[in-house]
This record gives sequence, C-alpha cells and structure tokens, in this order.
Amino acid sequence: MKILIIEDETALLQTIEEFLKSENFLIESAQDYNAALEKAMTYDYDCILLDIMLPGGNGLDILKNIKRST
Repeated sequence: MKILIIEDETALLQTIEEFLKSENFLIESAQDYNAALEKAMTYDYDCILLDIMLPGGNGLDILKNIKRST
C-alpha cells in the first residue's frame, strides 16, 4: 500500500513514517502545501494522511483539488 503523509511537524511526520515503514507500507511525504498538492495530483496513492494546517495553504484545499480531479 502506497501512502502519502502530508504533515508539517517534522517529529510527528518521522514518527508516523517510521511506524508505517515498519509495517511494510510504501511511504512518501510532503511538508508544505505546494509539495503536497503536486504529489497528490501527480501520483496515485492508496491512502493520504492529510494535515489541515500547512505552510502555504490549507489541507482542505488539497482535498478539494483531489475531489475535482476524480
């Protein structure tokens, strides 16, 4: 399963990544709005863990863009 983690707090992101990798998930991450939007719109993921408050924008706007594109 390929998971995109969108989280700007580095320590929390690392903790989530480490746990999911230990469970054999394929993990990608983004720490700001622009990087997250680019990855979410370019690649296919089975799951996206999405933070709402991000540097440069709002996670809900990313969700709206994903919804419009499907």
